[in-house]
Formats: sequence, C-alpha cells, structure tokens
Amino acid sequence: MELRIFTEPQQGATYDDLLAVARTAEELGFGAFFRSDHYLGMGTEGLPGPSDAWTTLAGLARDTSTIRLGTMMTSATFRHPGPLAIQVANVDQMSGGRVELGIGAGWFAQEHTAYGIPFPSTGERFDRFEEQLAIITGLWGTAVGERFTHRGTHYEVIDSPALPKPTQARPPVLIGGLGKKRTPELAARYADEFNLPFVDEETTAAQFARVRAACEAQDRDPATMTWSNALVVCVGADEAEVERRAKAIGREPEELRTNGLAGSPDEVVDKLRRYAALGAERAYLQVLDLGDLDHLRLIATEVAPHV
Repeated sequence: MELRIFTEPQQGATYDDLLAVARTAEELGFGAFFRSDHYLGMGTEGLPGPSDAWTTLAGLARDTSTIRLGTMMTSATFRHPGPLAIQVANVDQMSGGRVELGIGAGWFAQEHTAYGIPFPSTGERFDRFEEQLAIITGLWGTAVGERFTHRGTHYEVIDSPALPKPTQARPPVLIGGLGKKRTPELAARYADEFNLPFVDEETTAAQFARVRAACEAQDRDPATMTWSNALVVCVGADEAEVERRAKAIGREPEELRTNGLAGSPDEVVDKLRRYAALGAERAYLQVLDLGDLDHLRLIATEVAPHV
C-alpha cells in the first residue's frame, strides 16, 4: 500500500509550514503530498489565515523535486472549469508532471458565505460538478490544433483552443464521497482514483462495491481505478507518545483508534492491512500537527515498510 501525506492548512499553517512537511515527506519516500482546498478553519480561526490550494501547489511545484502533489478535494464551487483546467495544467508544467486533481462538489457552506462565493443547492452543485469534469477532462484531451466546445446548463465553452496542455497526458483525477448513485457514476466515468474520507471498513467495502458496479455498468474494468482511503493518523513509539500526539490535535487516543489510524506502529500496520484487504491501494494520512516532523519519520521507518 502506498502511503501519502494529507494536510489541512485552513486549520492554521503558513507556506513555510507546508513546505517543511512536503520536503520531509519527499525525503522520507512518501508517495505524495496533498492539501485540502478550504478557505475557512473548522473550529478555529486558523491563524494566520487560509491559503489558496493551487497557489500553494504552484510554489511547492518549484520547491520540491520528486514528490507528487494534489488536492483533496478542490471544490467545484470555487473556480470556473476553464480557468481551473489552466491552473492545474500550469502547475503540472511547473512540477514536471507531478500534479493530481482531487475534485468534489463542495460542501462547507460557511466558507462560501465568509468569502462571497455562491453556494447553490446540493443538486445544482452536483450538476455543476459533472459539467466541470466534462470540461476539464475535455480541454486536456483535445489535441493541439483542435477546438473544444461544451454547451451545458451551467457552463458554455465555445471553440476553445484547449490550451495550455499539462505535462502529463492527463493529470490523474480523484473523486470521492459516500453518495450512492451520482458519485459512483461520476467516478466510473471520469476518475482515475476513488477515495473515501474518514470512514470505517464496513462503509469502505459497501462504497467500493457501488463504484465497482458503476464501472461495470459503463463497461469499464474496475481494475483501471485506483482505490484509496483518507484517515487521520496518530502513531507513537509508546502509549505516552500516542497520548501526547492525540492531545496536540485535540483528540482522544481511543477515539482516534476507532475513527482513524492510531496507536503503535503495529496497530496501524494491522489496520492498514485490513483496508488493503478491502481493495485500498493507497492511504492518505491526515497529519494535523504540521510541526511534528518526527511523526512522519516514525511512520516512514516503522509503518511504511510493512504495508
């Protein structure tokens, strides 16, 4: 199983904080550095304030060398699809082809009202999300010298030159969530990877099965999909260290053991293996204390070699 690092900078982080984590993750051999795409802290002021996901990733594209970079998840409400396709292609070029686009319909109403971003109904958000997926992948997939047109309910893209092109033929697209119908259908049609955030093994098995069925209904081999989970991580060499790390993020060790990846390295390895048995090929480790780089070192030496 590939382990990736996933951060939540809206909770409070500078660019230098994120760079330190990304460079440490790169040095330790983690598969990727991902960040959330949020403009408002949750339960905190998030000082010094939010940072824009794609601005941050542009900086990291130049300040790192090998680690893959992405969002989990970019909100389709934040950006028009054409400019977003350009942004991602630009950052992919800047990174030498290391970018991945996690994208979702958007859900956090308060951050929209806090920064003047329209927040339509759930149905409309999913309709816009579907059109965004069609436009972004369509722009990237249009051959140089040809034109791309999309006439939809919410977006019209007419006679676009579909430039610039990313360095990768197509940056991987990640879709995730627990919707029982539209989410699996959209994932089967557009996603390179399907991700489940913060869910237990039973929920993982059920939702993976829905997405596999949606793939088969569209004559897509489910083996062409990458399957992943995102889980908060809190590992300690001993119980005192587990308790210290849990306290630092305002959580209880037993709650984290139930709802995340917590405990000794052996405990975390055992749980990751159970997710792997359900089909998960990647785990995004949600790291909430960005100053604790020794946490990453412990995971790299005591967990990663065993999963």
